[in-house]
Amino acid sequence: MKTVGIIGGMSWESTSTYYRRLNQLVNQRLGGLHSAEILLASVDFAPIETIQSNGDWNAAAKALTDKAKQLESAGAEAIVIATNTMHKVAPQIEQAVSLPLLHIVDAVADHLEQNDIQDVGLLGTRFTMQQPFYKQRLEQRGITVRIPAESEATIVDQIIFTELCHSQFTDHAREQYLRIIDALAQQGAEGVILGCTEIGLLVQQQHSALPLFDTTELHCRAIVDWMLDSKAGI
Repeated sequence: MKTVGIIGGMSWESTSTYYRRLNQLVNQRLGGLHSAEILLASVDFAPIETIQSNGDWNAAAKALTDKAKQLESAGAEAIVIATNTMHKVAPQIEQAVSLPLLHIVDAVADHLEQNDIQDVGLLGTRFTMQQPFYKQRLEQRGITVRIPAESEATIVDQIIFTELCHSQFTDHAREQYLRIIDALAQQGAEGVILGCTEIGLLVQQQHSALPLFDTTELHCRAIVDWMLDSKAGI
């Protein structure tokens, strides 16, 4: 088994899901008392969120590349960013270390291709929905990406930062998300990417008739494939 290095803490809620699911998936594959070989470098999210809000992505890149270097020095064999939005600085991290970076969008795109899904909605932080780093990586794989209208994008973003990152999961927030998911379906989306690692803690497949693609779950599955198979990619 190979050792994965996780950059976490953005937020700690979703990072705890990564830790749990990676261990569960490894145990399902290997049985017995097997668990995942994980190194975790967790950041204080408050200054990272301030950096995001200020648009200082160079500072964001430095904060995460410092953690990636720590993980490399500690013996990690690949890097994982346990959040969607901070994949905006994935290229800088890849340049800073000699390790592969197991990219969350690649895990999602692989799953969509395997299931012949070519048109999807995307929910996430405002950065993930509206900046090109996420959409373009999907579009390069031939996948059409739809995002909510501006007013709805604001709701999605606000719920993430004011509720989900604070472990608040309310029926009202879920109803808001489901209404926005329905609107994306009416536009032609065949499914919706839950493109923030906290959203899957609020909305699950049983809540929606439209297929939902939980990026945390898909990322974890792809990471375990890499950990347990020397020939596996992501």
